[in-house]
Amino acid sequence: MLFDLLQSSYFSVFLIVALGFMLGRIKVMGLSLDVSAVIFIALAFGHWGVTIPKELGNFGLVLFIFTIGIQAGPGFFHSFRSKGKTLILITLLIVASACLTGVGMKYMFGIDTPSLVGLIAGALTSTPGLAVAIDSTNSPLASIAYGIAYPFGVIGVILFVKLLPKLLRVDLNEEARRLEKERRSQFPELASAMFKVTNVSMCHRTLQQLNLRGMTGAVISRLKHEGEIIIPKAHTMLSEGDFVQVVGSEDSLKKFGSLIGDRVEGELPFDLSQGIESLLLTKKEMINKQLGELNLQKNFGCTVTRVRRSGIDIAPSPDLALKFGDKLMVVGEKEGIKAVARLLGNDAKRLSDTDFFPIAMGIVLGVLFGKLNISFGSGMSFSPGLTGGVLMMALILSAVGKTGPILWSMSGPANQLLRQLGLLLFLAEVGTSAGKTLVSTFQESGFLLFGVGALITLVPMLLAAIVGKFVFKISTLDMLGTITGGMTSTPGLAAADSMTDSNIPGVAYATVYPIAMVFLILFIQIIALTII
Repeated sequence: MLFDLLQSSYFSVFLIVALGFMLGRIKVMGLSLDVSAVIFIALAFGHWGVTIPKELGNFGLVLFIFTIGIQAGPGFFHSFRSKGKTLILITLLIVASACLTGVGMKYMFGIDTPSLVGLIAGALTSTPGLAVAIDSTNSPLASIAYGIAYPFGVIGVILFVKLLPKLLRVDLNEEARRLEKERRSQFPELASAMFKVTNVSMCHRTLQQLNLRGMTGAVISRLKHEGEIIIPKAHTMLSEGDFVQVVGSEDSLKKFGSLIGDRVEGELPFDLSQGIESLLLTKKEMINKQLGELNLQKNFGCTVTRVRRSGIDIAPSPDLALKFGDKLMVVGEKEGIKAVARLLGNDAKRLSDTDFFPIAMGIVLGVLFGKLNISFGSGMSFSPGLTGGVLMMALILSAVGKTGPILWSMSGPANQLLRQLGLLLFLAEVGTSAGKTLVSTFQESGFLLFGVGALITLVPMLLAAIVGKFVFKISTLDMLGTITGGMTSTPGLAAADSMTDSNIPGVAYATVYPIAMVFLILFIQIIALTII
């Protein structure tokens, strides 16, 4: 009965997942495999004859990669601009050292070229690389060598990723907090202060004419004139002796004070008809609109004093493009605030809603993009493949944010659930597939090709870790993402992802993965065509 059940892929998948989670919770010297343990259980099941359909693995793969891209998209282009050159150099080092190690082993042990390119593709777990290797050599030896190198290519990267923080004595959660603090420092904390207008040259001119927000970066939220507290508008004039409540960074508040007058203790209250409220932007039509376009002062008599995005307070400016889920702190008359709430949506439930149409359409577009074949002449061509196509499309769509009525975003819980589901399906299929040939390939080909494949896997990662740590001095989180991306190892990323709540490894992975894939394909083609 159990044997019959094991032939049912749905039963086998969930049994592998359940046993994998049990194994993943076991700690040895403070080290656990977490979700990566699923692949080790899958290898054993594959050896015992259990098979998971390839289509199920591909289904999981596209879900995992798409959700990674959607989450990483907004930070990807920033990361590329700020750290792109460094990460690309490390990626090139990984791919080049893998190929050079393979070529060196070929001449040392007399390995044939088809087996060599198969070993390189397997050691870097690159299916597009294998396709190019087979196409370039027209030999079945490439597939056999790929099968020998692939298991350690998967397992080796996972173990390296798990061990690296221990070897470097780095607490990933502590490092994530430090990097988050550094990121937040780029956006100074906003404060509120009250000023008395003493500079007569600033009096009897409208706020529009003074352009105080443009000159200082600070925003006036309310004004006290002759005992009456009002919400300032563009045509409001300042008079000597007025009191103004201002929001901005400490630097912008100092600039404001030097122009207007003395900073004083206290805070201007609201009268009964006025208020301040935090409003959520959840209406699709408002996404990507600039704050100035809404003209909230003129239309509703309201002022935005700060915008909170991804846990960071951003000083409002007319050219600030609004994003789904932004929290706008709005000051004004209560009726005006209600009108602004209707304009923005302010529906917390929308944040947790998941629309499956963008997910399905995004994956469809990614698969189609992966089918494109780009020719470089001289018989060389490049295709993004399933993984690369879906990843690149997800990155682009996430960065765009919105196309017409379609919102290319996902709530955090939905993203996490789909990512975990996709990952588990992918690991179960990859593990059972590799497990089938694990023993037989050893018996047929001996340990030589396996040892060479393991060396091709380990040498690039060691070099990348040394150069990244001591030459470029990048963070361990960036290093984990760069190494897994440079090795084109999705299971490796999964291992890194399970070790921290930070999305930094995912962003780094997404930054370098397409580049690594292109480099590897070109290098395999060059080796196949030039080395006999």
